[in-house]
Amino acid sequence: MTAVQTSAEQSGVTTGQDQYPAGAQVVVRDEEWLVRSSMPTEDDGTRIEVVGVSEFVRDQEAVFFSGLDRIELLDPRETALVMDDSPNYRRSRLFLEAVLRRTALPQSERRLALADSFLMDPLPYQRRPAELALSGANLRPRLLIADVVGLGKTLEIGLTLAELIRRGRGERILVVTPQHVLEQFQHELWTRFAIPLVRLDSVGIERIQREIPAGRNPFTSFKRVIVSIDTLKNTDQYQHHLEQIRWDAVVIDESHNLINRGSLRNQLARTLAPRTDALILASATPHNGDAKSFAELIGLLDPVAIRDPESYRAADIEHLFIRRTKISPEVREQMKGQWADRGPSHSVHCPATPAEEKIFEELAAVWLPGEGGTSVSSVPLFPYTLLKSFLSSHAALRATVSARIKTLEKKDDPQGTAAELAALYRLTELAAGLTEADSAKFAALVRQLREEIGVGPASDERVVVFSERVQTLEWLAEVLPAALGFKGRAARDCVRIMHGGLSDEQQMACVEEFGLADTPVRVLVTGDVASEGVNLHRQCHQLVHYDVPWSLIRIEQRNGRIDRYGQARPPEFRALILTSEVEGAKDDTVVAERLLEREDQAHRSLGTAEAVTGLYRAEAEEKSLIQDLLRGRTVDESLDARRSGADGEDAGLDDFLADFFGPVGEEAPPADPTEGPGSTPLSGTESSGGRAAASPVLPRLFDSTAHFMDDALREVYPDARERLELDRDQQSGLLSFRPPTELVHRLKALPSDYLREQRLRERMLVTFNRRLAEHSLQRARESSTSSWPEISLLTDLHPVVEWLTDKVLVGMGRQEAPMITANVAEPIYLVQGVYSNKLGRPTVVKWMGVTWRKASREGLVDDDMVSLLRRCGVGPTMANKRRYRDPAPLREALPDVLDTAEAFLDTHRHAWDEPLREPIEQYKRRLGTWRQPTLAGARTKERLADLADSLLTTGRPLLRVLAVLVPDPDRGDGDDGPPLVSLTAPAASPSRF
Repeated sequence: MTAVQTSAEQSGVTTGQDQYPAGAQVVVRDEEWLVRSSMPTEDDGTRIEVVGVSEFVRDQEAVFFSGLDRIELLDPRETALVMDDSPNYRRSRLFLEAVLRRTALPQSERRLALADSFLMDPLPYQRRPAELALSGANLRPRLLIADVVGLGKTLEIGLTLAELIRRGRGERILVVTPQHVLEQFQHELWTRFAIPLVRLDSVGIERIQREIPAGRNPFTSFKRVIVSIDTLKNTDQYQHHLEQIRWDAVVIDESHNLINRGSLRNQLARTLAPRTDALILASATPHNGDAKSFAELIGLLDPVAIRDPESYRAADIEHLFIRRTKISPEVREQMKGQWADRGPSHSVHCPATPAEEKIFEELAAVWLPGEGGTSVSSVPLFPYTLLKSFLSSHAALRATVSARIKTLEKKDDPQGTAAELAALYRLTELAAGLTEADSAKFAALVRQLREEIGVGPASDERVVVFSERVQTLEWLAEVLPAALGFKGRAARDCVRIMHGGLSDEQQMACVEEFGLADTPVRVLVTGDVASEGVNLHRQCHQLVHYDVPWSLIRIEQRNGRIDRYGQARPPEFRALILTSEVEGAKDDTVVAERLLEREDQAHRSLGTAEAVTGLYRAEAEEKSLIQDLLRGRTVDESLDARRSGADGEDAGLDDFLADFFGPVGEEAPPADPTEGPGSTPLSGTESSGGRAAASPVLPRLFDSTAHFMDDALREVYPDARERLELDRDQQSGLLSFRPPTELVHRLKALPSDYLREQRLRERMLVTFNRRLAEHSLQRARESSTSSWPEISLLTDLHPVVEWLTDKVLVGMGRQEAPMITANVAEPIYLVQGVYSNKLGRPTVVKWMGVTWRKASREGLVDDDMVSLLRRCGVGPTMANKRRYRDPAPLREALPDVLDTAEAFLDTHRHAWDEPLREPIEQYKRRLGTWRQPTLAGARTKERLADLADSLLTTGRPLLRVLAVLVPDPDRGDGDDGPPLVSLTAPAASPSRF
């Protein structure tokens, strides 16, 4: 028996280490299938996802388990060698290219493979998270992306996911976001990266549950889904389903909401973290000011990264954490022209009306008296709640007073609350008759919108107006249209309102409508539900704070909705500052105006305002500030005291947090951990440091995906013009065609809104022209009917490219390899060799040319197949003379050829394994020093040790014969022409591929 695995070894009912690489063909239940992906299970052997090849099951998707079914991975020694009669050996070249494309990149490949192929600007800083995730510095691709507001975290996540997909580590993806950004996130990943996510909002969940049998896991219906954290945190309903699924990658956006141990969101994160390989957390505000809480967040990524949750440094987690600001050197230099500089923050003073001055007098005399005075309220913080409500609007004040009266009237101590109730009744009387005519801020808002910003019936200008209070939002939405001059239907359509009380569908509709240029909405009045994660900058660069939050973090988050990557115009900010002549009145100049100034200073000097107070949470900042105001401090004294630790609180913590959130990005990017002397950059085009390009990451026979697609269409659909109604615009590069049934079946994974609105089941418009695709995306934003572009960019991940690639693969018969007449002196066999780990993921992938010389019993190997093919003249201009030869002698050599290939792989395996093995050994050493006294900790340690071992190469290589290059029988030794290629010796050192 030869050293190559036999069909019995490679198939059948086995467990543990079955190898079924993507792109391989298997026989199950007497039908042929193409492997999409494989993953080991605990009880049922290897789980493989396949698509049908043979006629009866063609294009049908299925899942098989090696422990339950006989899965036959065909014996490479039984490969049938066939002639290729296609022009220029097109069929053979397409087949080889398709195998290259469908084979996952090995885990040892750290460089980015796809960074230049997507609809995004070539900004190296946005590639760094993906580079860090793949660097090997961490056991698995796990990281916290903590870039500040607006730098493009969604793009960084998309690129990271794309690279994982190309490595066969992104088949099952779960994205968890706040409900109001579901569609925005889904939209970005599809339009820019061709990664389809099925949106399971409340409507989507209901639809799936109606379509699937009762009790079935809804998350098994789709491989890649996006779901709201508010939906998923219902652990009673989804806990069991989530525990049954293993994901390749989980993304949790706005992950600072996961920190509080015991909360539903924290429980959700703790359920998902151990059930996924890759885990990507994203948050512009990832810290709540508590070292232990932040350690909890990092522990989701790597439980052993932090030994002492109360004492650790930035260096302890630098492999898990990345954070930049707009003023970080790498961002500042690369962003030129991509993000307009931030404009000033204008304080618009609004002198209080007589009616408002009466309320200021009441508040100053009764509720917030000066030094030596006593408030009528028994709750120290409540007077400031009253004040903030009033500074928002009379509508908000009435709601706050009414709620407090109801609370006090329910108490059993009427005498103790009589004075406060009487004061509340007086406020009720003072506020009862107020209208917009009595509001200085409303009058100023209308002036600013109409005269300064230019909002009106004859203008396309847009503005977002923020307020903390729902009552203020509802009042503004009611009275603004008429005040701005809108009438009739335009008055109903010009203003949209958004707050946390709306459903996820309503919130997403508000965001989408505001982002489309051709819709009639001109003003979005919104609460702080829109201050996290929402893109409002597409058609807007004007923002008004109707009331100002008493938190630097919240101000910055609001401003970041329009001050973000992709903003073409300088964003402008205005804040309405209500002023009073009443002595001792705490108007907006006391707190709000000063906070605006401090936020602007911090943003320009530090790039973020989060570290100013050292509290890192908006709620904590506001509470601390109010407490300091009660002590008699000014805003500046409060902010400076917290930062300096003058109160004797948190000083040590402040020093610790400075490593993470101080002057972020003041130094150049750190050296890549995978690079040593003489090593190549991480990216296939250029690294983040701007060095020269490395050799290509992806082995390719075709110089572009476009040329591969052109030839694939000619081969698979020679009658495409009639059969697919294919139309090609040569000038623009637009392809228009009617998708066949098997492609329509694949399109079910695309966003349902996109499928329906663009009628993709009837006709598809695709292109390789990036400018055309970008223009289509921009045009969609200017449409009132749909935000989905009608033309999509064809990337390597696009379903159309994957469909054609699979069609090419199955076009070659079962276990067939073509014979190609080439410029060779003797037959050269093209062989693929794949080593895998226990998880079934490739650790080493080699593309080899192998020669066996029977007379001398000598085997020779060249492990750079792509370069070899070029030297042998295999390309689009080669002639196919259609000279058939007897394959029998070539087949006789197959066992010896495969023995030679495996011996070569075994010789170099240790060297190829080294980049993968060293990080794993380092992790195991760190794990050995990790002490956990609890049983749960011991189990975690054991699980991580097993995981580390499972990532190492195991077993023997899987070999596959792809083709044979044979000499031209018409060419003699003395004939003119390029020298005949002959292998001379085994490769002395491993190549990049």
